[in-house]
Amino acid sequence: MSQDAQKKAAGWAALDYVEKDTIVGVGTGSTVNHFIDALGSMADQIKGAVSSSEASTERLKALGIEVFDMNSVSELSIYVDGADEVNHDMDMIKGGGAALTREKIVASIAKQFICIADGSKLVEVMGTFPLPVEVIPMSRAAVAREIVKLGGDPIYREGCITDNGCHILDVHGLSITDAKALEQQLNNVVGVVTNGLFARRGADVLLLGGPDGVKTIK
Repeated sequence: MSQDAQKKAAGWAALDYVEKDTIVGVGTGSTVNHFIDALGSMADQIKGAVSSSEASTERLKALGIEVFDMNSVSELSIYVDGADEVNHDMDMIKGGGAALTREKIVASIAKQFICIADGSKLVEVMGTFPLPVEVIPMSRAAVAREIVKLGGDPIYREGCITDNGCHILDVHGLSITDAKALEQQLNNVVGVVTNGLFARRGADVLLLGGPDGVKTIK
């Protein structure tokens, strides 16, 4: 089973967690695109979705799914999103698609976070995938200097402007053994909007696509 087939299997498996007549939290990325396609098959059975990015919003609307402003929604039963890396504690690195801030915001009001991923994303120690940090543009150099003090190697993601009008620093060279502490430490740096560690609000369920199908980890 190819990597994309594993992603598709995980995306469609998440459909089992969607409750009828609810608003569904939807993330961003190639694996989530498969989930959105699956969600389209029951578009008439849900109220709609809250989206974490302009790209996902466009895909949802194209399938006839109403997209709600999050300010009008107090709670979501589930939030479905992918991961660039996830460990066995269900901590994640996200933000390869530069939607980390909105993803984190939508996840914050969900009762359950369903992470969908192919088998390559499960790791023992996170940090091989560079950790994205979203920053206010004028603070980019100042934040980078602080990240260097923390032992990271921040690289400006050229040409990337987030949906919030901000910049991304991709932090290389980290071996993340205490994700919750590092998430808080980075968020305390002045000029940081948020970082791509999803540890303080990690996944509740991991649907991991593999050669033999989808494995459920809780």
